[in-house]
Amino acid sequence: MTRAADPQVSFADLEFLTQGVALDPLLQAIADFLDGHAEPVERVRRDLARGLKKPGTGRSGLTPAQVLRSLTLMRVKNWDYRELRDRIADGYSLRRFTQFYSQPVPKHDAFNRAFNRLTPGTLQAVNELLVRAAVDLGLEDGMKLRTDTTVVETDIHYPTDGTLLWDTVRVLTRLVGRLAALLPQGVRDFPNRRRAARRRMQALQRMSATERPHRQVGKYRELIGITEEVVANARGARRQAARARGFAPLEALALAALCDEIAHYCTLGDWVISQARRRVLDGEQVPTAEKLYSIFEPHTDLIKRGKVRQPVEFGHKVFLAESARGLITQYRVLDGNPADEAHVAPSLARHHATFGHAPALYGADRGFYSAPNVQACEAAGVPLVCIPQRGGMKTPERDAYEKSPAFKRGQRFRAGIEGRISVLVRGRGMKRARVEGRERFEVLVGAAVLANNLMIIATLLLAKQRRHRRAA
Repeated sequence: MTRAADPQVSFADLEFLTQGVALDPLLQAIADFLDGHAEPVERVRRDLARGLKKPGTGRSGLTPAQVLRSLTLMRVKNWDYRELRDRIADGYSLRRFTQFYSQPVPKHDAFNRAFNRLTPGTLQAVNELLVRAAVDLGLEDGMKLRTDTTVVETDIHYPTDGTLLWDTVRVLTRLVGRLAALLPQGVRDFPNRRRAARRRMQALQRMSATERPHRQVGKYRELIGITEEVVANARGARRQAARARGFAPLEALALAALCDEIAHYCTLGDWVISQARRRVLDGEQVPTAEKLYSIFEPHTDLIKRGKVRQPVEFGHKVFLAESARGLITQYRVLDGNPADEAHVAPSLARHHATFGHAPALYGADRGFYSAPNVQACEAAGVPLVCIPQRGGMKTPERDAYEKSPAFKRGQRFRAGIEGRISVLVRGRGMKRARVEGRERFEVLVGAAVLANNLMIIATLLLAKQRRHRRAA
């Protein structure tokens, strides 16, 4: 897929470098920083070479430096793959930043394939390397820490039992149609039930609040029966394909992959059918942990955070910890909807492992409050714990403490992480993860954090250079 080594510089590249193309100051600072730190590029190189028998041979592809810089640029500008490719191809400065120079820029799907080889662990390690480098350069001292959680949505439609059943029917029908095109005799005994399922799904969606208690059970029973029939017929089609013989090697591989995909969606279809039957027909309160919210992104969690405008969100909760200079020193994609108070002690331990000391100020909102958490911060050596008490009567000492000027300054500092989350959501692509699978989801979050940290480091380096010039 790709060569791990950097390509040889050509005469055209040398001519390109003599043109005097100037980068944007921030991009130039990022480029200089990456040139001086080879560890992040080496981490990317390992992922690109992972699984390749001879990574040093074969067709030339994107180099590790090109992958890391292109991924950073994509998240800094919040572009999609096509715009990323077009912008790099059309701009001399972006060609220089991504180190393509005069070379042909590959198509957008080449960037997609390269980014898909990156793992969440690599992005986590790269971000830790950036934080350590910022500490070594004197850009960050870790004396203040503020934490919060946010939700990144997965790319799904609003889930209802009717739409999930309809998704199962249409996807399995489409896959069996592809299977029939590969088999010489086609697929027997598989009637197309899409129209019947779609009409019942639309009838459920059009019901008014007064009609729903009396009519929805019958429609759901019909839709569940159709879905059960389609799932059973899809398994029968898969058995027919297993008995087929005489395929070429490539055709056999395609057939096996298609059969695996049908089996995957049949399993999810059974889950959807059981969920709809228990909830609608049996009147059971299905626990949140046992629900499926999408057959395309089955890892999706339901998050309730008490927000008035968004009482329910579908995606994953993400924990973030930010320093006083704006560096995101910790991030983690969480499973389910754990309480915020569970993150205080682990975040203190990770902060101590990174900086070698506890922060002088720990700021968080009231969701992180608990008496054991306050005691844990004090035991770790945090002089100022700015976590407002949540509920209950405050003691006179606690009330006086939360009204003190130092606590109020700490809460004003804590509010800064809300702005950081807004930048990540609106400007770095973390509002809605338009990727497939939990692993790609975590890579996207890590790439957004990477872009943020590189921009913060570049800004701090430029400010440091300006101070030195003024002093000179």
